[in-house]
Amino acid sequence: MTDPIPTDPIPADPKEAAAFFSSSYNSIKQEISKIVVGQHEVIDQLLLSLFSRGHCVLVGVPGLAKTLLIQTLARTLNLTFSRIQFTPDLMPGDITGTEVIEDDKQTGRKSFKFIKGPIFANIVLADEINRTPPKTQAALLEGMQEYNVTASGQTFKLEEPFFVLATQNPIEQEGTYPLPEAQLDRFMYSIWLDYPGLEDEKEIVRQTTSPRSVEIKSILEKHQIMSIQKMIRDVPVPENVLHASVKLIQQTRPNTPESSDYIDKYLSWGAGPRASQYLILGAKTRALSQGRYNVELEDIKTLAVPVLRHRIVANYAAEAEGLKTEDIIRNLLSNI
Repeated sequence: MTDPIPTDPIPADPKEAAAFFSSSYNSIKQEISKIVVGQHEVIDQLLLSLFSRGHCVLVGVPGLAKTLLIQTLARTLNLTFSRIQFTPDLMPGDITGTEVIEDDKQTGRKSFKFIKGPIFANIVLADEINRTPPKTQAALLEGMQEYNVTASGQTFKLEEPFFVLATQNPIEQEGTYPLPEAQLDRFMYSIWLDYPGLEDEKEIVRQTTSPRSVEIKSILEKHQIMSIQKMIRDVPVPENVLHASVKLIQQTRPNTPESSDYIDKYLSWGAGPRASQYLILGAKTRALSQGRYNVELEDIKTLAVPVLRHRIVANYAAEAEGLKTEDIIRNLLSNI
């Protein structure tokens, strides 16, 4: 992909900047909807995570257009894209890159040259990340956390913006290496991709079984995306919203002064401080996406499920009564 043509910077005035981002955000969703039918909530969470400088893990059965969705997102933002199919025999070097011996035709000398792997892209789809051993998973997770990779004793910086979408298949678990809770905590959101409804599936079949050519426009450039990511950090958060957010996270921790009998009964492990950070960051991004330069409690309530879903661990009592983590989160939200 060629370098993007420079465009105007983000407006300096906070209200104008919020209006610019809100307009761009809606245009991005409109462009994606030309290719991807439905899944509005999933698209929202992907965009909020990207602009918050986070990463996502997407759980869904095969055939729900996960690759198409992330490819379309990359085209809409004029970003480079790579897809890594995780398999049991995948090695860390297959992700980060490897050194090869190169001959200098003029001198006849041999030297090592580093060939960059697929992680060196703006948007990386880590398909079925739970199918590869922990050592290979760790190579990707280092890049997500540090924004660089280490290979052969050298450190290589990843180009920003950098966004990872890791997928997991919830059906076939035999012979897999599910990400442990400590690794899942590195992902901002856990997104569940469900089957489409009747009308959406009819439209999918109609579009994919007929001749069709769709042109996708690029809405933002790299430097604009990075400016928006920085601007989000400047959005103020009212004290009551900050207090409610942190209190919500603390209430997920069983057998603590903040937890209720309900949490003590059904949870064996709660969320850590990273959940509070991502909840506030996501709320800031959501507020700006709606043209607001202020965060509201409604932003917190909307994002609590994808932020907490993979960070709390239900116990056997919850499983016995058919309670899902989403049910427990919504019980907590009812008290805000």
